[in-house]
Amino acid sequence: MLRFGSGYTCSLGQLTRAAGAFDHECTMSATTFIAPRRSGRVFHKMTVQAAGRGHDGRKFRETCQTMVVNSHGGLLLLKHEIDKGEMIVLTNPDTDEEQECRVVFLGEPGDNGQRVGVEFLTPAPRFWGLEFADGVVTSGNEAAV
Repeated sequence: MLRFGSGYTCSLGQLTRAAGAFDHECTMSATTFIAPRRSGRVFHKMTVQAAGRGHDGRKFRETCQTMVVNSHGGLLLLKHEIDKGEMIVLTNPDTDEEQECRVVFLGEPGDNGQRVGVEFLTPAPRFWGLEFADGVVTSGNEAAV
């Protein structure tokens, strides 16, 4: 934490007033770098099987729903609590294809489960039954987004 005159402090890049009168102007600029996504995302609800180890270390297998998908993974709604960094296997019940995934995001637990972001260990653009090409996502012969 940096201290400036008149009771001002600076922590984590933000100036805050700690005490005293404001007797000079201070500004800070912040630069945020946002990397472009590797593939486009699409809202796509489908049922998949998820298997792995829960927060308690016990094995689980459950049927869950996708919310958002792309060529490199997706966002699921899981009932089991799981840890970030944990490995799970998703199975597409229509094709019996399996994909190993790493948990990269955990949302807040809710009544319907927890939003869990997963990343495929190897890209699998056809796992979801969609085609991801040139920013257009198609299912069969129709454009989804």
